[in-house]
Amino acid sequence: MTEISPKAIIEKGAVLEAGVSIGAFSFIGRNVKIRKGTIVYPHVIITGDTEIGENNKIYSFVTIGTPPQDIGYKDEVNKVVIGKNNIIREYTSINMGTTKGGGITRIGNNNYFMSYSHIAHDVQVGNNTIFTNGATMGGHVIVEDYAIISAFVGVHQFARVGRFSFVGGYAVVSQDVPPFARVIGARPAVIMDVNSIGMRRNGISKETVAIIKEAFRILFRSGLNTSQALNKIKEELPPDNKELNHLINFIQNSKRGFIKKTADKWMKR
Repeated sequence: MTEISPKAIIEKGAVLEAGVSIGAFSFIGRNVKIRKGTIVYPHVIITGDTEIGENNKIYSFVTIGTPPQDIGYKDEVNKVVIGKNNIIREYTSINMGTTKGGGITRIGNNNYFMSYSHIAHDVQVGNNTIFTNGATMGGHVIVEDYAIISAFVGVHQFARVGRFSFVGGYAVVSQDVPPFARVIGARPAVIMDVNSIGMRRNGISKETVAIIKEAFRILFRSGLNTSQALNKIKEELPPDNKELNHLINFIQNSKRGFIKKTADKWMKR
């Protein structure tokens, strides 16, 4: 059964499927759709044209679907689309998209947003990511699957965070974070090494981890420029490795440029 507190405000037009729970003093706007099994705790605001999938947990003082923090915003009603099985903790804010940015802020499945995370307009988040307390995404950021973004990290608008990457606490990310990288530091953020622990924990083989480590050595430690390094990688490493091909395509399609500087001490794990 759908459980709605008599102290919640549900505007006419909102669609709540069976099994949705809405806590006291929460506000659900007229253009909101919430799928079965999602729990909305007290004091949550969900507004705008927002679709929320199944079995999410949305904790107190979260705001979803609020207008973008963009000086060019002109009161358009754009979208937020959230998948299933996400945990969204206290004070997280998720803004709707902008018309000029495609109109949709999108979040996939099985993500964990810890308290005070901020997902700005037109951000695209994949699946199985973790945003630690205070992680802040600027507009149009892309976060790929299995990325971990630590406490109080700031990611510049239009930057990308690659799959299976790990961004250490307080890092300032102004360029793309390559997939599989472990990144730390604020002035500027630098690559420490390959996130081999995160890769192995999620079922990536030792052989593939070794291939990615060698690709990183060529990209970041050989002294070659990017074009030369990519050519060497294509010549010397297995052409049919899925993770390697993802890394190559990510680098080739970078628009802001990607983090190239490495830590003074290259870690080996």
